[in-house]
Amino acid sequence: MSDSTFHFYEPAKGHGLPHDPFNAMVGPRPIGWISSQSATGVRNLAPYSFFNGFNYTPPIVGFASIGAKDSLNNIRETREFGWNLATRPLAERMNASCAAVPPEVDEFELAGLTPAASRCIAVPRVAESPVSFECKLTQIVQLEDIDGMPVQSWLVMGQVVGVHISRHLLVDGIYDTAAGEPILRGGGSADYFTVTRDNLFKMFRPR
Repeated sequence: MSDSTFHFYEPAKGHGLPHDPFNAMVGPRPIGWISSQSATGVRNLAPYSFFNGFNYTPPIVGFASIGAKDSLNNIRETREFGWNLATRPLAERMNASCAAVPPEVDEFELAGLTPAASRCIAVPRVAESPVSFECKLTQIVQLEDIDGMPVQSWLVMGQVVGVHISRHLLVDGIYDTAAGEPILRGGGSADYFTVTRDNLFKMFRPR
């Protein structure tokens, strides 16, 4: 007997809904606004909706490139990339940077953003973003399905070797998440969320 209070589906057979709910359920997610450049110095900037932090010490972040995109190719060549915090004031320019354009197009220029020099890597960061990480590649892993067949998605992992934080986000030395106005990716073709102080609640781990 099926439980009529749940919609169940097997992804390989289709979800039977107007829009695939996977992205909406695994979310909202932090945005991997990734800066990179080719070996010849052509800059690239692109947002990735599958991004997160994976380790504290050393700090490691990663994003998934669905398809072999310019960011993946650049990082393979140079073994460096940057992450830039996507904020509400920068949302429209972040969105502009995801346009499908040829590799020779500089998305910094396309989105009206300023490349700022990094300290530890050659790849620039977004000057307008209040937080940026400088990263060096640790792994690129092509994903596989349950049959061991390669999927056209690559997990790109990098160790954070430099961190830039706008001083206005440090309150008594503590980073103020809400003050950064981060935006998060939801589901569907256009859903985003913001983080505000009204969303904050505290819950300490049991001892």
